[in-house]
Amino acid sequence: MVFQPSTEPAVFHATLREQFETFLDEHRSALHDSLNGLTEEQARRSLVRSKTTLLGLVKHATFVEKVWFDEGITCRSRAEIGIPGSPDESFDLHDDDTVASVQHAYRQACAASRRATAELTLDDLLPGNRRGPLPLRWVYLHTLRELAQHCGHADILREQVLGGTTSRG
Repeated sequence: MVFQPSTEPAVFHATLREQFETFLDEHRSALHDSLNGLTEEQARRSLVRSKTTLLGLVKHATFVEKVWFDEGITCRSRAEIGIPGSPDESFDLHDDDTVASVQHAYRQACAASRRATAELTLDDLLPGNRRGPLPLRWVYLHTLRELAQHCGHADILREQVLGGTTSRG
C-alpha cells in the first residue's frame, strides 16, 4: 500500500481532512504490511488466548473498514455487505484465507472506503451506525484509534512469530 508519510512537511500544513486521511493510510499500510514475508503458518500462529493472529488482525481490519465506511454510509446490513455479524467473528479464519487473499481483501476494502468518503465533508453525518448518525470526523478518529491499537498488536505478534525481529520485509 502506498501512502504519503505523516512526517512529510506538506502534511504538517495540510487540511485537517488530508491529515486524517494521511494518518489513516499510514496505519492501514502498517497493518497490511505486518503480513509481508510471513509464511501461512506464521500468519495464522495463535500466540494469545483470544482469536487474535496476524492474519486475523488484517481480516478484522477489513471488517472494520466495511462497518464504518460501507454500513455506516449506505445503511446496508452486515449480511447484505457479506461480513460477519460481530467483531469477534471477524477474526475467524477459514481454510481459504491466505496472506495474499486477506491482504487483497483489505486493500480493496480500504480503496472502497476512500471512494465512499471522497465526496463527504468531515461534518457530514454517516447514518448507518447503531449509535445513530455520526460525523465523518468522529468515524475517522475512531477508525484511526482502532487501527493504531491493532498495529501495536501486530508489532508484538510479529516480533513473537519472528523470534525477536520486527522487520516487515
